[in-house]
Amino acid sequence: MVLSEWVILRALLLGMSLLSAAPLAALAPAMAEDAPASSTPEPAVATDARLAGDGERTRLVVDLSHSVALGAFTLADPYRVVIDVPDVVFSLPATSGQEGRGLVTAYRFGLFAPRKGRIVMDLSAPVTIDKAFVLDPMDGQPARLVVDLVKVDRATFLKTVAAPVRSLPDTAAARPAPAAPGDVRPVVVIDPGHGGIDPGAANAAFGAVEKELTLKIGLMLRDKLEKTGRYRPVMTRDDDTYVALGERVKIAREAGARLFISLHADSLSARDGDVRGATIYTLSDRASDSEAQRLADSENKSDMIAGLDLSEEPADVAGILFDLAQRETRNFSAVFARTLANHVESTARMHKSPLKSAGFRVLRAPDVPSVLFELGYLSSRKDLELMTSEGWQSNVTDAMTTAINAYFVAQKPKDGPSGGLPGNLDEAVAGAHASPAAIRP
Repeated sequence: MVLSEWVILRALLLGMSLLSAAPLAALAPAMAEDAPASSTPEPAVATDARLAGDGERTRLVVDLSHSVALGAFTLADPYRVVIDVPDVVFSLPATSGQEGRGLVTAYRFGLFAPRKGRIVMDLSAPVTIDKAFVLDPMDGQPARLVVDLVKVDRATFLKTVAAPVRSLPDTAAARPAPAAPGDVRPVVVIDPGHGGIDPGAANAAFGAVEKELTLKIGLMLRDKLEKTGRYRPVMTRDDDTYVALGERVKIAREAGARLFISLHADSLSARDGDVRGATIYTLSDRASDSEAQRLADSENKSDMIAGLDLSEEPADVAGILFDLAQRETRNFSAVFARTLANHVESTARMHKSPLKSAGFRVLRAPDVPSVLFELGYLSSRKDLELMTSEGWQSNVTDAMTTAINAYFVAQKPKDGPSGGLPGNLDEAVAGAHASPAAIRP
């Protein structure tokens, strides 16, 4: 089979890689996405949530400003309960869901797609959803979403696990507008990690959340790239909405991206609070070290955290993706990683091993040079102070912009003497210190 046929096959496989689950009909008449539009123009606001019960029966109660439809279903390995609600804005305390009770070890909440809220509960044992309903407001009390869970054996649980559905047409991320005729500027895709129901790393003591930090820096980088007039920046998300890992890759490929930059911020346990610094990752079949493997394992669970069931993803997809990751693409990824490290090191504190590699799902586009930029550690107070400083954010996005300029200047021309880039990029990087990353692969 020729390479082009493999690429087509890979695109088809990616199209099937997003999985959801069908609701339990006995518990809810329809999933949130199938529910009729609410007659209330304003979304419901979730203001409080609490758990009650023990290891045999546990109840989740969420206070809402008005009633909504809901859908509830279970997922296995790990045990989870997913609750979908349309048009809900979560205004819960920052610490909500971090501590479990009874059968629930923790829960998280957020937007799963535009105008679609989701709550995912992690479980300590298999359960059945005994009841799932919403009470109308009454006697000065708010509307209440109630979910009752009862412990069962695994065999009983597996009989009620929702069947995966191989498409999520309503939750696909918005696609960027196509380039205007004659617009030959290279597309740079900026991917703020996590989002919506998937908050990423957090430092609760200082109210810092990875999804918010990466979005803010991503938008700042986008604005600076647009200001140069040399690039067409595309965001995988520009608000607090969840985007599945496969969708992020598809956005880059469909946009014809020449570069993909995924932004993240790591966090370690309290005993590792002294570990700090930025790290730049590229894709590889084997992790460069145990730390890279830990991070890749964590980041690759994003879809599971958001309540997607990946248990029936074809086993050969990962192998095909790796096979299609062309050597030239990986070489260019490594070139940009070195270029970025070289230019950012004067602004950001770098990790003692700033260049690493591992099997990140979000970097698997076979024809788009891609890096994952861990800006620092939210668990490090010094890193946190820097990353949340507007001055640092401005400086690091300036350095990233200069690195992008240097990368495209160093590339072998593709569409003429300047590689199809408008303007004089050599002037843009004039004065920047020379980088060994300018070596062509």
